[in-house]
Amino acid sequence: MDGITIIKAVILGVVEGLTEFLPVSSTGHLILAGDMLSVAGEKAKLFEVFIQLGAILAVVWVYRIKLIEIVAGLKNNPQSRRLFYGITVAFFPAALVGLVTHKYIKQYLFSPVTVSVALIAGGAAIILIEKMNHKKTFSALEQVGVKPAFWVGVAQIAALFPGISRSGATIMGGLLAGLDRKTAAEFSFFLAIPTMFAATVFDLSKSAGLLSAGDLKVLLTGFAAAFISSIFVVRWLIRFISHHNFIPFAYYRIIFGSILLAVYLF
Repeated sequence: MDGITIIKAVILGVVEGLTEFLPVSSTGHLILAGDMLSVAGEKAKLFEVFIQLGAILAVVWVYRIKLIEIVAGLKNNPQSRRLFYGITVAFFPAALVGLVTHKYIKQYLFSPVTVSVALIAGGAAIILIEKMNHKKTFSALEQVGVKPAFWVGVAQIAALFPGISRSGATIMGGLLAGLDRKTAAEFSFFLAIPTMFAATVFDLSKSAGLLSAGDLKVLLTGFAAAFISSIFVVRWLIRFISHHNFIPFAYYRIIFGSILLAVYLF
């Protein structure tokens, strides 16, 4: 794959894995990492899309028992059906808007400056939301039904703007919808499975012709790096938010976004 060595593939895969499920924007970090490693071009963009599959698979692995229970309980377990319907409803708002706007987002919004501004704005939004008094109505995944899930799905639309962060938008949307922090984070993880899978398949289907057999080693290396690092991040985040809020991530976003903006402007 043009310009991407095994070492670069590992670095980019780890960056994807470390940032995909934290509310810090994997897009911003991959842009910076790609520039630092001199990785650019259509194949590089395709590589970044492909390694998202590793991050998705990490969530499936970490929550494999829960996912099996949900699927097995769809016929007879009302809680499993409630969560399944909730995830389905939450998936559609961003999916439908993204399908219509995908071309324009890729063409006009994927730039270091817009991503930097989104990082800063998203950080400010997290601080604002965290300082609100939230009514914690839902303290377990199985309690999240269609109504709160819908509002999480609406919040996910904001993540179509590069730099906002899909996990950041859905977790904050979950807090506003009455989910406690752990439940909001876990619902965000579960929602990531259909959302990221659909987006990844959509992008790959349009650009798969660029790939050759020689690219396979680099793709699988990045995939594996994203998978392993994502497992650690998902598990760590659940432990972290048991005792902390998301404000540290907000300050990080503002600092990182400001540095990124300064680098590209000056």
